[in-house]
Amino acid sequence: MTLRVGSVELQDRVILAPMSGVTDMPFRRLVKRQGAGLVISEMIASQAMIRQTRQSLLMATHTSEEYPMAVQLAGCDPHVMAEAAKLNVDRGATIIDINMGCPVKKVVGGNAGSALMRDEVHAGKILEATVKAVTIPVTLKMRTGWDDQSRNAPRLAKIAEEAGIQMITIHGRTRCQLYTGRSDWAFIRQVKEAINLPVIGNGDVVTVENAKELLDVSGADGVMIGRGAYGRPWFLNQVSHFLKTGTKLPDPPLLDQKNLVLEHFQDMLSHYGEHTGLLMARKHIGWYSKGLAGSAEFRVAINQATTAQEVENIIRPFYEKQFETKPL
Repeated sequence: MTLRVGSVELQDRVILAPMSGVTDMPFRRLVKRQGAGLVISEMIASQAMIRQTRQSLLMATHTSEEYPMAVQLAGCDPHVMAEAAKLNVDRGATIIDINMGCPVKKVVGGNAGSALMRDEVHAGKILEATVKAVTIPVTLKMRTGWDDQSRNAPRLAKIAEEAGIQMITIHGRTRCQLYTGRSDWAFIRQVKEAINLPVIGNGDVVTVENAKELLDVSGADGVMIGRGAYGRPWFLNQVSHFLKTGTKLPDPPLLDQKNLVLEHFQDMLSHYGEHTGLLMARKHIGWYSKGLAGSAEFRVAINQATTAQEVENIIRPFYEKQFETKPL
């Protein structure tokens, strides 16, 4: 099922969530190739973007394989957000996504992320300025509200629609919940009923059944998957297949998983350089091993390795040992 975001048509309604320290170019490209309607960059601070810091430029780097790809921006100054959006259009972004959902103290303390949900007037100025600055679609990701006493997502969604936003994603928690409790999929329906835009539901989708239930309960047009994709870049394709057919796709064979882990690792080394790439890859390699025999010892060994060759020399025999008890 396709999904239209302004002038951009997504070939699938299953979307990879923006996740700091996770959805870099190597991971996005992998997930897109495995099957995803849209991939989104890590959250990038708009101020860092206009200063064109090395880190922000690296985070915004993407390839044609990721098309269509969205860059997510965070900030509290309408002018700075607009300028950062323009820069990313020049760099080839297909969609700009505005972050009004990040609950992290450092971001909220700078009056960005979910802190903006407490000031609807100022949030509206940021939305309007960003939309007016670019010719590509602008989308918004937010939470249900700041806390249980101010779940104002439906009202802010209406403000966003009037500002020209083309799609809205709702994580079904308040900022004060952080990542505790349960994502309130039913509340997302209130946002859907308040506007005439595509609405994407997000939060707690870790099985294909979760995705279907979220859509059924919320009435959302699509589903965004974050932590459910840790160590499972193929999961979005499994969700898409289940939503279309009602049948489940198995995980890739272990031999394919081994090759995928090694490819992902090499891609990270190329993207970051060996030292940083090795450090950044550790969590991904650990996630891949979840549920496999000896995974705890494997993760310890990976975290202690100091060279890329050492890491490869740990990965290969670990998976080869799995082949002895499980099918390739």
